[in-house]
Amino acid sequence: MKQEYDKYTEEDQKVWKILFDRQMPNLPKAATQEFMKGIERVNFNGEAIPNFEETNKVLKSLTGWEIYAVPGIVEDDLFFDLMANRKFPATTWVRKMSELDYLEEPDMFHDVFAHIPLLTNQAFVDFLQAISKFGQEWIDDEWAIHLLSRIYWFTIEFGLIREQGEIKIYGAGILSSSGETKFSLSDEPEHFEFDVDKMLDTPYRKDMMQDKYFIIDSYEQLYSSIPEIKEKIELRLKEKAALA
Repeated sequence: MKQEYDKYTEEDQKVWKILFDRQMPNLPKAATQEFMKGIERVNFNGEAIPNFEETNKVLKSLTGWEIYAVPGIVEDDLFFDLMANRKFPATTWVRKMSELDYLEEPDMFHDVFAHIPLLTNQAFVDFLQAISKFGQEWIDDEWAIHLLSRIYWFTIEFGLIREQGEIKIYGAGILSSSGETKFSLSDEPEHFEFDVDKMLDTPYRKDMMQDKYFIIDSYEQLYSSIPEIKEKIELRLKEKAALA
């Protein structure tokens, strides 16, 4: 499918502006520098919903990635196949005015505003592509995909990063939520150093703010963890098979 830009309504554009203008003031102090740079690189602003064609020109020139329009949440096999080929699946619909603060299924404010700016960082997208290739490899193993989803959840969606001695946000699930932006950096949740074993052993919930966050020191650290992630998941698969 394609983004049919002319079909966005006045309410759609207004919702985008409200969400953008509400969240952006929180981010200069809270978000990773690479997200703030990415916002500028892809020319996102509150005046208009991003045009995928224009954004893709920038992404392709920087990292070779592009936005791939999808109707909503896609099946795991398509999800991993797209990202293994440097295509980020994103919805084209915008939440209603009555859903400004919460909706069950991610809309394009989450998919586009929160995810796309970091697709301008090479180490980050290399990590994303690598774990997606694992997803392709393990697509028929439900337990492997569940373990991989924990890595994705605690990094791409809800990851924190240490920059110049301060904790910043890079996870899209936090960046698209003004409430979780403040909560994740507070003293209320637990904060852990990046630890593949601990992430693989930690379940998560989608219906509440997280109570555990993991901190990386750099995007290069994230990418360099790929061999360890593969090794640790394969070890757990062998252990599970031995008990069967």
